[in-house]
Amino acid sequence: MREQPVGEAVEDDEREKVIAYHRGDTHAAIDTLLEDIRHLRRQLALTEGAMSRGMARGWRPSYHRN
Repeated sequence: MREQPVGEAVEDDEREKVIAYHRGDTHAAIDTLLEDIRHLRRQLALTEGAMSRGMARGWRPSYHRN
């Protein structure tokens, strides 16, 4: 799968590729995507802890859900 810019809509083809990768098991596809989210949030927290305040001028990641 290709990397998407933030805010770009997910295409149906991408959904189908994710589900096909999991051999049609939508629960496994969702589980994998949720684990990816958890991993990325941990990576963001580690980066945030290592980054100085001045580096991002006080920017902090937003963890709210839409």
